[in-house]
Amino acid sequence: MGSIDPPRAEQNGTASAVVADPDQKPAAGGAMPPPAAVKHSNGTAAEPDAPTKRRRMSVLPLEVGTRVMCRWRDGKYHPVKVIERRKLNPGDPNDYEYYVHYTEFNRRLDEWVKLEQLDLDSVETVVDEKVEDKVTGLKMTRHQKRKIDETHVEGHEELDAASLREHEEFTKVKNIATIELGRYEIETWYFSPFPPEYNDCSKLYFCEFCLNFMKRKEQLQRHMKKCDLKHPPGDEIYRSGTLSMFEVDGKKNKVYGQNLCYLAKLFLDHKTLYYDVDLFLFYVLCECDDRGCHMVGYFSKEKHSEESYNLACILTLPPYQRKGYGKFLIAFSYELSKKEGKVGTPERPLSDLGLLSYKGYWTRVLLDILKKHKGNISIKELSDMTAIKADDILNTLQSLDLIQYRKGQHVICADPKVLDRHLKAAGRGGLEVDVSKLIWTPYREQG
Repeated sequence: MGSIDPPRAEQNGTASAVVADPDQKPAAGGAMPPPAAVKHSNGTAAEPDAPTKRRRMSVLPLEVGTRVMCRWRDGKYHPVKVIERRKLNPGDPNDYEYYVHYTEFNRRLDEWVKLEQLDLDSVETVVDEKVEDKVTGLKMTRHQKRKIDETHVEGHEELDAASLREHEEFTKVKNIATIELGRYEIETWYFSPFPPEYNDCSKLYFCEFCLNFMKRKEQLQRHMKKCDLKHPPGDEIYRSGTLSMFEVDGKKNKVYGQNLCYLAKLFLDHKTLYYDVDLFLFYVLCECDDRGCHMVGYFSKEKHSEESYNLACILTLPPYQRKGYGKFLIAFSYELSKKEGKVGTPERPLSDLGLLSYKGYWTRVLLDILKKHKGNISIKELSDMTAIKADDILNTLQSLDLIQYRKGQHVICADPKVLDRHLKAAGRGGLEVDVSKLIWTPYREQG
């Protein structure tokens, strides 16, 4: 299950985003910068003395696993861990650049840095991580250990410890740094398993209509002269103003579905990449103008889900985040469930951010109805009206202390002031789905 409109960092003038508030500026009490450089009386930086130089050189090249302070894009120093290294100049034994993880931030901000960005005076001795885990494990309470375990597996709840280590090892270094999609150049966040022939590329060029990807700009330009698509392949099932939604059948448009998965994986850490896209329908949201329909995000769903899942994966592309599109996609998935005459729920496990986004949607929808009915409504009636699964309704209302268990049944407590307070906390609902503009036949009825 993917992330929806998460917090953002700056990337080439476009907004980007992901889980766990990674790109908020570090708290004032966070990482301390290294000591200021000694300066001469004329204001120029003094050269470090010979012993200092020797000490700094003695730690080079830095080993994988080394912890050190690194100058980030905000000009401040933050703690990092060296994940990987690569040689730049074969003639210089210490000429490496390093792939680092900023320990205060989400993994998507990992990047290659030059040696001059690292404060070698802050280098910590490399400790074998298995020994370190054993030692720290002895000192922590069970509650503290559980909190750390929860942090480590965020977004990967379905993986056991061995699978999680294998996943992190395989995906630890971003293979594609940037992509060009339409009029945007976008910094990527995570590893995506593109075919081996793209291993030497740091940038890929995507056709924004068919999602074919190329190594060079000239290839894209040649492709665009031949590509006759101006929108995603598939049926347009919704058009309201400049917004359109297209339903793409993974079986009929296999290459498009696979390319969409490659693209999405660049921005979703815990997405499982399905090469067999035949089993899925993709709902691609577009902004339309006289040049065509430009993808802003999508969600996918299984054609047949025994667990009543109405959404498998969801993504809003970074340049279009914070515009309400993620909330729109969630709302749209429930409108499809209503058309099917079914209740729906997102595929589990949900990431922390995914759960937060859905709780916001469920809270707004349910409390609006409770206000209108003054609480005189049952959970089953709420489920029938909204297509939200009864368990999700019950959990949402319980988390808001709006439900009590009396005489063997659940009773909804709907004080108007309490409802208003919760609605205010849930925030705005985003873009509305105009159901009158939805023209769609459920998949089971097609053909």
